[in-house]
Amino acid sequence: MGEYGRPLAAGVALLERAIDYTLGSLRSVTPAALCRATPCSGWKLHHLLEHLDDSLRTLTEAATGHVADCPPTTEGLRDRPASGADPALLVRDGAAEMLGGWSALRDGDAGTVCVGNQRLTGPMVAAAGAIEIAVHGWDVARSCGERRPIPPLMAEELLDLARLFVTCADRPSRFATPTVVPAYAPAQDHLLAHLGRDPDWFAHN
Repeated sequence: MGEYGRPLAAGVALLERAIDYTLGSLRSVTPAALCRATPCSGWKLHHLLEHLDDSLRTLTEAATGHVADCPPTTEGLRDRPASGADPALLVRDGAAEMLGGWSALRDGDAGTVCVGNQRLTGPMVAAAGAIEIAVHGWDVARSCGERRPIPPLMAEELLDLARLFVTCADRPSRFATPTVVPAYAPAQDHLLAHLGRDPDWFAHN
């Protein structure tokens, strides 16, 4: 199976679970909701969905072993002209394509993924992608006025990974300052807080 075979299989399985959760959140997206605020400060829901689509494309590219460009920043998304396409549908299609690429590697040796000048292991990239996808699934649900908790076991796995992957060097460029939650709060709340979100955030009409 290769040095990274088993970790890669676990990473792909986590990606699949994150996608399943987020696809459930996308069912609540309506055209009227696209201009609603999100837990990501300064982003409307259509910005968030465009970012998620870009992230999925990047993950699809990563399955080939090389990523040329990272997804655009918030400012880049704001400046991008609207495509007129249904952003939720694009995310669904992108998720299917991305999982196809990673599933093809499940039983093989992913080796490394070159992201710009960095070399990362395939399992590491898959795990980081799962964090991104699942947490944005929570963002989407909250923006649409839905309460869809991240499944507890998955939240625990993602929290352990997020504490490894997201450091002070990622703030404030990629993540906001961590928020504070009670020690007894569920793993989901600690995950969201670590990534700079307020677990109690809820969209207002």
